[in-house]
Amino acid sequence: MERRGAERGAERGPALAALGALGRRALWALPAYAAGLLGLGAAALVLALALYAGWRRRRSARERSLRLAAQLQRDEEAAVRAAGLGAARGELPAWVSFPDVERAEWLNKVLAQAWPFFGRYMEKLLVENVAPSIRASNTHLQTFTFTRVDMGEKPLRVLGVRAHPGAHQKQILLDLNISYVGDVQIDVEVKKFFCKAGVKGMQLHGMLRIILEPLLGDVPIVGALTMFFIRRPTLDINWTGMTNLLDIPGLSSMSDTMIMDAISSYLVLPNRLLVPLVPDLPEAAQLRCPLPRGVVRVHLRGARDLRSKDRFMGGLVGGKSDPYAVLRVGTQVVTSRVIDNELNPTWDEVYEFIVHEVPGQEIEVELFDKDPDQDDLLGRMKLDFGEVLKARVLEEWFPLQGGGQGRLHLRLEWLSLMADTSRLDQVLERNRTIAARPDPPSAAILVVYLDRAEELPMKKPGKEPNPVVQVSVQDVTRESKVVYNTSAPVWEDAFRFFLHDPRNQDVDIQVKDDPRQSSLGSLSLPLARLLDAPELTLAQPFPLQRSGPGSRLYLKLVLRVLFFDAPENGGPPPAPPGQPEPPGSTGGTQRPPRANPDPQFGTEHVLRIHLLEAQSLVAKDNLFGGAVRGRSDPYARVRVAGRSFRSRVVKEELNPRWNEVYEAVVNNIPGQDVEFELFDKDLDKDDFLGRCKVPLRRVLSGRVVDEWLPLEDVKSGRLHVRMEALTPTPSTDLLEQVLHTNSLLQPPRGEELSAALLSVFLDRAAELPLRKGSKPPSPFASLAVRDVSVRTKPCAPTAEPVWDEGFSFLIKRPHVESLELQVKDEGGQPLGALSLPLPRLLACPGLALDSWLPLAGGGPGSQILLRAQLGVLVPQQVEEGAGGAAPAGGGDAAPQPAEEEFGAGGLRQRLPPADSPPEPAEGPLGRLQLTLWYHRDERKLVAIVHGCRNLKPVSKELPDPYVSLVLLPDRSRSSKRKTNVQKKTLNPDFNERFEWDVSLEEASRRKLEAHVKSTGSFMSREKEALGKIHLDLAQVDLAEGGPHWYELRDERSSP
Repeated sequence: MERRGAERGAERGPALAALGALGRRALWALPAYAAGLLGLGAAALVLALALYAGWRRRRSARERSLRLAAQLQRDEEAAVRAAGLGAARGELPAWVSFPDVERAEWLNKVLAQAWPFFGRYMEKLLVENVAPSIRASNTHLQTFTFTRVDMGEKPLRVLGVRAHPGAHQKQILLDLNISYVGDVQIDVEVKKFFCKAGVKGMQLHGMLRIILEPLLGDVPIVGALTMFFIRRPTLDINWTGMTNLLDIPGLSSMSDTMIMDAISSYLVLPNRLLVPLVPDLPEAAQLRCPLPRGVVRVHLRGARDLRSKDRFMGGLVGGKSDPYAVLRVGTQVVTSRVIDNELNPTWDEVYEFIVHEVPGQEIEVELFDKDPDQDDLLGRMKLDFGEVLKARVLEEWFPLQGGGQGRLHLRLEWLSLMADTSRLDQVLERNRTIAARPDPPSAAILVVYLDRAEELPMKKPGKEPNPVVQVSVQDVTRESKVVYNTSAPVWEDAFRFFLHDPRNQDVDIQVKDDPRQSSLGSLSLPLARLLDAPELTLAQPFPLQRSGPGSRLYLKLVLRVLFFDAPENGGPPPAPPGQPEPPGSTGGTQRPPRANPDPQFGTEHVLRIHLLEAQSLVAKDNLFGGAVRGRSDPYARVRVAGRSFRSRVVKEELNPRWNEVYEAVVNNIPGQDVEFELFDKDLDKDDFLGRCKVPLRRVLSGRVVDEWLPLEDVKSGRLHVRMEALTPTPSTDLLEQVLHTNSLLQPPRGEELSAALLSVFLDRAAELPLRKGSKPPSPFASLAVRDVSVRTKPCAPTAEPVWDEGFSFLIKRPHVESLELQVKDEGGQPLGALSLPLPRLLACPGLALDSWLPLAGGGPGSQILLRAQLGVLVPQQVEEGAGGAAPAGGGDAAPQPAEEEFGAGGLRQRLPPADSPPEPAEGPLGRLQLTLWYHRDERKLVAIVHGCRNLKPVSKELPDPYVSLVLLPDRSRSSKRKTNVQKKTLNPDFNERFEWDVSLEEASRRKLEAHVKSTGSFMSREKEALGKIHLDLAQVDLAEGGPHWYELRDERSSP
């Protein structure tokens, strides 16, 4: 019987499968049938299919994002475990660094073990507390229930922890960089409407601050924990059930934004979550809603040199932009007005932001180009308010980051909070002098702590109200949360208002019943009453008007005066690079004997960025729809201080090596980053391979940063960079060593490394020639070094222009370069020229020249006043080796005294100082000068062939010498190198660099053979041997990198 039943089941199986497949295919025709039944046209059907396709695409993208994030987290855990094993053996991988943000893997292990118990707590919380509150909030949700609560197996991870000193001794601040890529699944159901929905997987990333306060003298030592996000975290949710509709394009971003707004209302500053650790903590109310640390007044002045986004005729005709600014501080967001058709806008607007946490909170300003459809990003900048608190007033031209160009002019003032009215009149008087828009400046802030209410009236007998409170000051209204079904609600909320004149303003409070918005009582208080209260604070129950006989509202009102305690006259506002400040009165016709640059002149640094390599990049060039995994063709973009660099493309490589060096002149202005972005080169649109950034201030303070940086926003990958901040030194003591070291560090690709920085301040000119008709010219000046040229802004018509502009130039070879300056009329007529050789600066005290200089080709008395100063860029390698003498690098070799040589081939190799050992006696065949050095960063053996001296000809004619190098024992083509041929000389100069990709251990086992030969005549192809040297690299100090002379031996001699 059982066997027959099994046979009948086996026969029935294929039939049922075929019937199911037929039914599924019939369902595809259901939309078309429904559209015809309802009388809808083809357009409605196409729209429905388009929405379905968008939903499927959005949902697939979310699932793929969650999978990639989970894979990245698993890879990171594996890497950390591998690092831990290495650390146990006393070894750490090269990419592990120890910045001020520390890893806390022990905390992640605790979270992983506690996560299942946290899931049980969340299930209990949602089922026993949240669900009843939702059912009570609306009659239609009385059947709401959680059918499944599963927090998954992937716990929250803490990527880094940073500790800050608190504002006082009883406070500890911790910043936790958290990342949650979870397999959470929460399902809900409203049985009345047969509605099921839920969440299956989500991502949350952000910076969570935890404050341990107050510290006690008894267990548990910490009285309470306060938690909040300093900035809005990023969120991505994968919906299920009916909430799948939220994955439709357009609704998706709206739903995530609504949820983030809900999170912000609880956990993003100024909102906080307080967890008391001891019962009846007296400071609980103050910790839940503390007073702000201060107020920052932001003067949005203007911007300069913005990128043009409005182009016409397909980009052939360049237009301008319609810029506006968006300023964000936590949940506080303001937007400036739009300036039409302008790349150098001026807003002159003033905004004020309440600051709750310092350090940590920062201002972010984004510039956009206003368009009818989607606004284009023009650039952004960020600044931590800790810098403003330290400086009290900070006015700078901030470079725009994030792919933008140009600079943004801001003035930021820190306003302290005063608990008395002793300086209120002074504050009001100062505010009258500030031309502020869109709103007048504030003189004080008001903080309203809304605690609870008692005995509110019931509008219907037996029906408890749903109280909500609205607090208003002038035209600004804040609203509390709704507390359902109670006449004694508890809100524990806080509201903050800016006050322009607290002597003439009132605060109005309305208690209403939601959702009918019928009044339950009101209260109006003149703020002048607060001015007479102790410490400008009122804390008491207030009887409600037009309410019940015992209705009371418990409030605490705190007023604080905003006082600007910095000097009023901090000097003139800074001018952006290349733009003159408004000229002031000269006080007569007497010319100043010296230039008068601003204090920031000559304080620039040079940032040297060595882009080394990358590893484990994502493969983007997949074949056959991804069935066959390919590789990528990566290249990098580097942005810093408004400059952008792009590396070469490395074909078909996931672990590319670039070994390229870039240099940029930077200022120590807060908020700047060195940004790196990697792309895969394609025929159409390049694919994104990741990004990372390093704060510029970190490089300037640490001098050298050499790290593996993890790539963000991608599944895997890391980038190896070395950055060095070079400070110009006004001394030539180490110039020769700098030039020598630069020749060793010079990569095979790219420009020659800079040896100095030239800073030029162009003050003014005098007695320029007039134009035809005795009209004064509109002069401007152009300055050039090599192929780099800049120019000033033209002045108004005058024969004695004042520019007051500063410029910087990177100098490769200070002994041969010169500064070329030309003064011209705006119409193109030359007014004078000046050529300043840089060797003249090398001979000046302090490498600086500050005086009037005559202009050639101008009038008889035409002169220009400028200050030019040179600073030598001393890298770390030179500083480390400057203290001791270098050891000899070959048994029979010794360095030659210092000499400077320049020729058609470029800069000759600088030799050691004149106190070096004397050169050896002349050999019979002449000498060869070599530098042998191992480049540890690039893992290459480097040989520089400088030249030969006193070669012995083998015939009556002068030879055509060249040098061939062989890295033994391998004599294949890959190990051979050869210089160019020098014609008819016994003292050839080559100055050519050669490299071999070998490890240091392998290089020490090799031998190098150098042959000096002469090309044969036209009729003969035989090469004439002039001599050779044979070096055992184990006997050469490859770390020294100094040039040495070697005696040439006969070709027939043994090694």
